[in-house]
Amino acid sequence: MTVVASPCIGVCRLDERAGWCVGCLRTREEIARWRDADEAERRRILAAVARRRAECAETDRNGSS
Repeated sequence: MTVVASPCIGVCRLDERAGWCVGCLRTREEIARWRDADEAERRRILAAVARRRAECAETDRNGSS
């Protein structure tokens, strides 16, 4: 069985404007659900994190804030 690892990198600070952790890009709700989430739910959370990371990278490339 494959275990989906947490995306937490130990930088635990919520950006209230963005609505997610500045370290792992999970929302408060996703962080709270992680421990009890099954593998499918964890993969959905990681997919959402990947979308946010791509959006942040695009914003950085465009020089927008």
